[in-house]
Amino acid sequence: MPRSRASAGLFWILLCAAGLLPGGGAGAQTEEEQARAELEQLQQQIELVSRELASARTQLSDQQEQLRSAELRLGQLQQEISANLAAIAATEAELETLGERQLELEQARDAQQVRIGTELRAAWQMGQQGTLKVLLNQESPHTVARAMAYYRYFFHARNNLVAEYRTTLEELAAVRAQSETAAAELLAQQATLEAQQREVLASRQEREQLIAALAASISSQDEELAQLQRDRQELEELLQAIEQAMVELQLPESYQPFASTRGTLAWPVDGRRGNSFGSSRGAGGMRWHGINLAADEGTAVRAIHHGRVVYADWLRGSGLLLILDHGDGYMSLYAHNQSLLKEVGQWVAPGTPISTVGNSGGLDQAGLYFEIRKDGKPVDPVVWCR
Repeated sequence: MPRSRASAGLFWILLCAAGLLPGGGAGAQTEEEQARAELEQLQQQIELVSRELASARTQLSDQQEQLRSAELRLGQLQQEISANLAAIAATEAELETLGERQLELEQARDAQQVRIGTELRAAWQMGQQGTLKVLLNQESPHTVARAMAYYRYFFHARNNLVAEYRTTLEELAAVRAQSETAAAELLAQQATLEAQQREVLASRQEREQLIAALAASISSQDEELAQLQRDRQELEELLQAIEQAMVELQLPESYQPFASTRGTLAWPVDGRRGNSFGSSRGAGGMRWHGINLAADEGTAVRAIHHGRVVYADWLRGSGLLLILDHGDGYMSLYAHNQSLLKEVGQWVAPGTPISTVGNSGGLDQAGLYFEIRKDGKPVDPVVWCR
């Protein structure tokens, strides 16, 4: 018997023994049984609610993991679509070049047709006289030899002209086929990628709605604060792990120390700032360690300084997160991206596109969350960025 139930039963027995309850005997036993039944029912309800709450939290965790997979896939699709769009642009330029070549070939074909027609008419007219008759009319052997050479020359010229014409037609057909095949393949690939993107977007929206519904069933200020604290703790642990695993950067000769750039850095995106560094984040005394920058989805996020990518993955509370190490203990963080354009270990220069703005991690609106850290401690980006 659970301790709470035993205590309640003992409490009722003592009351009955002391005569503190009205009635006696069978009546007291009935009330005791009723109280025990009510206590049993209450205990069952508490256990049921606890199980439901635990189940909801478990499902929430599962859905967040599914959301992570969906957003990682979406980011990958965005990169593939961007690459495919670039390929389509290159193919369009190639098609334009092929079109110009096709026009040249068509003009050459038309000119060759006219020349062949002229040669055929000349051959027909010469055939009317007869080659043998022409030769027999010649009085001098030298004249006959010149005539034979003349005929051989035109014979070979006509053959070359016909061969050139056939080559032109074959090249023209090949150019047309190449253009049509390349355009069809790229358009089909683009259609496939766009269909996959729509599918992942729909899946992400569905999962976000489910997450919102599950979160609402267990939401409270305390729970929200606890979630924020867990997310921040996970980020802090990640940063500590990065610092411990860090090796010295291979700095370029033109590298300018991060500390000397104070007040001169460009913001990673042009956007309205949604908060102030250190301002309250809500209940519980939590404060913002960075700046939220409002920007359109898909906007390029650029590196603020020379750095190496030390993290590029999905993190709960931050969505698709990219972290740059700038040396001398300085790091910059870029969260809630739509896609990540760089991989861990890659070196980037100031202004290099490293990601695109999104709302991964459960945001309602697109935007970039941006932090700068020195030795793991957040510093005000406003002091560093112009």
